[in-house]
Amino acid sequence: MPRLLIVHHTPSPAMQELFEAVLEGATDPDVEGVEVVRRPALAATASDVLEADGFILGTPANIGYISGALKHFFDTVYYPCLDATRGRPFGAYVHGNSGTEGAVKALRDITGGLQWRAVVETVALTGAPDGDARARCRELGATVAATLTL
Repeated sequence: MPRLLIVHHTPSPAMQELFEAVLEGATDPDVEGVEVVRRPALAATASDVLEADGFILGTPANIGYISGALKHFFDTVYYPCLDATRGRPFGAYVHGNSGTEGAVKALRDITGGLQWRAVVETVALTGAPDGDARARCRELGATVAATLTL
């Protein structure tokens, strides 16, 4: 069974709301046959990454960059997973109170170095999550999960 790893840093109510929407999409009953594993960014390991067939990454935009927790995750797994995970599909969501551009660029740069394959556009949001934001995150989760069944 393909495994989807959701690596997230969820320090705020807004991030929790988006994480729950992503999880709801990834575990949608219409997407059958995918095991969904979720790990906080500070707990995720290289073994988690090596055992996964695809990824969803969630981070707040902190001072124009990804969270320190997600950066730590990448620092920990980058070289041990570099060759073995090339081409694996991923999606990401970013939430900020002001701009998200720097965090989105950092995700693009790091996942580009890993040669992971974006299968959905990064969901970048500012302000309080609304119904549209939650729907976009549900769609992100469902899309990445469904990609693993193809």
